[in-house]
Amino acid sequence: MEALDLPAVWFAIIAALFLGYFFLEGFDFGVGILMPAVSRDDVDRRVAINTIGPVWDANEVWLIVAAGAMFAAFPEWYATMFSGFYLPLLAILLALIARGVAFEYRGKRDDPTWRARWDKAIFFGSLIPAFLWGVAFASLLGGVPIDADSEYAGGVLDLLSPYALVGGVTSVSLFTLHGAVFLALKTTGAIARRAQRAAALAWWPAAISTLGFLAWSFVRAAWTDDFGVVPDIVPIAAVVAIMGAGWLIREGMAGLSFVATGAAILGTFATLFLNLYPRVMVSSLGDGYDLTIRNASSGEYTLAIMTWVAIFMAPVVLAYQGWSYWVFRHRVSREQLTGRPARATGGGEAPGAESGAGAGGTTRGEA
Repeated sequence: MEALDLPAVWFAIIAALFLGYFFLEGFDFGVGILMPAVSRDDVDRRVAINTIGPVWDANEVWLIVAAGAMFAAFPEWYATMFSGFYLPLLAILLALIARGVAFEYRGKRDDPTWRARWDKAIFFGSLIPAFLWGVAFASLLGGVPIDADSEYAGGVLDLLSPYALVGGVTSVSLFTLHGAVFLALKTTGAIARRAQRAAALAWWPAAISTLGFLAWSFVRAAWTDDFGVVPDIVPIAAVVAIMGAGWLIREGMAGLSFVATGAAILGTFATLFLNLYPRVMVSSLGDGYDLTIRNASSGEYTLAIMTWVAIFMAPVVLAYQGWSYWVFRHRVSREQLTGRPARATGGGEAPGAESGAGAGGTTRGEA
């Protein structure tokens, strides 16, 4: 371990954990945001929920591990970020709680009003975190008031800079597109066709916001002569991925579209982390107040112990999550929930008369 730059290693690990979280939880958020748009009845809504039902809580483990790693490896970063960003992070937490409860409780009563309320919780519990995560991470790079004592010295409005807001729009639009492609990949029939159309529409704001955010990041770095350690290939790959996703969606290639939208998410957030390094938070009060991997990290002994734990535990966790995705790899259809074939109308939509079939109760796979 002595030959390793452990603060740099743990910055890379935390960045990778957040990238994994955004890739996996991104399509969860997208499904929740799009559920009202792609569903025509309760069976459709259950189909949409069942696509993420077996995996959404496992996807959130990435966030828990990332926050825990940040707390242990960079306590100054954790303390400053979680105190300064307290209100948006609290909003994210409450939204995630409401969404998780909604998955569990919406099917407990056969009451349309009861389910409609929980469906709203799923929608807003997906939309709010999708937006605020982009705001929060763009603020890390865009700069917030951090004083000489490494304490946040601003208010909520300091987190809502134009750059941060564009970051929020970029994250929510990318996650929505990612979720639309995931729904098209994981469902059949009318809901898959609606998801395909939603993906084609969602691509435009996702492409525009991604290109705008990456361009702004480049101009900002060029203006301050501060590119961090960003290889040109990373933002270029993000641009190629988001542009390629548009063509793949038009061609109906759901699997490759999902890979492309995922690559766009990874490339965009990787650009942010690489631009940030070796800092962990940029101070708008002056370069001397920046938090870096040096002045915000734990001791070498703590980092060494954490590294050994990660070496032994990470393969087990990754293998288990990979296995769970393999088990639940099949598409979800209305027929699985209603017990009878869907009858398409002339417009290709499932008839309203079928909407009540199998609507009561919770099915296996519905969270």
